[in-house]
Amino acid sequence: MEGPCSPPTAGKFVVVGGGIAGVTCAEQLAINFPSEDILLITASPVIKAVTNFKQCILTEDGNQHIYKKLCLCAGAKPKLICEGNPYVLGIRDTDSAQEFQKQLTKAKRIMIIGNGGIALELVYEIEGCEVIWVIKDKAIGNTFFDAGAAEFLTSKLIDEKPEAKIAQKRTRYTTEGWKKEVQARANAGNIGSALGPDWHEGLDLKGTKEFSHKIHIETMCEVKKIYLQEEFRISEKKSLTFPRDHHDQSVTTDKEIWPVYVELTNEKIYGCDFIVSATGVTPNIEPFLCGNNFDVGEDGGLKVDDHMHTSLPDIYAAGDICTASWHPSPVWQQMRLWTQARQMGWYAAKCMAAASVGESIDMDFSFELFAHVTKFFNYKVVLLGKYNAQGLGSNHELLLRCTKGQEYIKAVLQNGRMMGAVLIGETDLEETFENLILNQMNLSAYGEDLLDPNIDIEDYFD
Repeated sequence: MEGPCSPPTAGKFVVVGGGIAGVTCAEQLAINFPSEDILLITASPVIKAVTNFKQCILTEDGNQHIYKKLCLCAGAKPKLICEGNPYVLGIRDTDSAQEFQKQLTKAKRIMIIGNGGIALELVYEIEGCEVIWVIKDKAIGNTFFDAGAAEFLTSKLIDEKPEAKIAQKRTRYTTEGWKKEVQARANAGNIGSALGPDWHEGLDLKGTKEFSHKIHIETMCEVKKIYLQEEFRISEKKSLTFPRDHHDQSVTTDKEIWPVYVELTNEKIYGCDFIVSATGVTPNIEPFLCGNNFDVGEDGGLKVDDHMHTSLPDIYAAGDICTASWHPSPVWQQMRLWTQARQMGWYAAKCMAAASVGESIDMDFSFELFAHVTKFFNYKVVLLGKYNAQGLGSNHELLLRCTKGQEYIKAVLQNGRMMGAVLIGETDLEETFENLILNQMNLSAYGEDLLDPNIDIEDYFD
């Protein structure tokens, strides 16, 4: 390894990663230590090595940065279904989202692989382009919803979209000289920061055709093989036209010639302009492993304790890169979501600050209850606690209330106590349900009345 180009820079606190976890962590440290230089090194490609015994981090440009406390927030990278194929696009950060928009303007048909948040939002936002959506589950949004909620949302896909959108007022960060770097970074295959909840705001996701939605969902299947145009011609296989009607099972061979073809595990083959791979992420730990003995979780993240501390002294981790390895609250679970990355970044900074002055700190309240607010198909979606009865086995009951096109409410109860909830639409129940989950009040006496629309539940539990 070459020596440094310039003398090492010393900083009490060094944070690696320019995503929401890293930025939040650095901001919080700056508030706690206004006279200290807080060094924020933006994400993965520039990191060459962390050499813990010297407490020094070496970046790709040859510079060394000496730290007393280090927080790794380098996020995660998309799991691409196929590396190196020009017709397979991963959407993970703002750069790849802009590249996707550019490709979409020339597209007549695309295929989306995956069933997480990005896939759900894409399917709804895209207009003027046929979309074949391939999911390995029985129903859409399997990470977030049960079959009932999925059915409630699927009906919205068929409706025409209203124009009105809710304005977003979140702070956006850019690094100096970012615009010029974007193309070079995108071409180099570097990993940017994960997309926040408003990622498609300002992106006009329109294809070439003059219609709103045309979506066909292929369930319980995955990609078997991808053919480029010439490979497909030689194979002499036949591809299918876009299914016109869910009830029409007749199979028609597609006469159109496409740049790429996808064979699915259910034996169907479709041609398209390009494929969007939205099949989840893996923690971006590789730059930090060489020469260091980090404990790594089953999901590939750096294991952290209840103070966001890794297995190595003075090194913390937060956001998608880490695996929560403490004994969690019975109504909290880790999910690689923007909201959790922000909470972890904030809490890691508090822990680093406390440790550096020899103080102890209690676990942050945000880890008491899992809570995530998002928007799918223009509906407000609130997920609380064990919203899909995760880990509760068969010993639980569900209470449901659904008004088609308006709201879907599900409460998960165990031994009469609320353990989780899914709220879709403007239900105004999130605060009440949050309190009921946290205080574990016995609700057995209320039975089905808990979700009776004629009873104002908030009055019960003020």
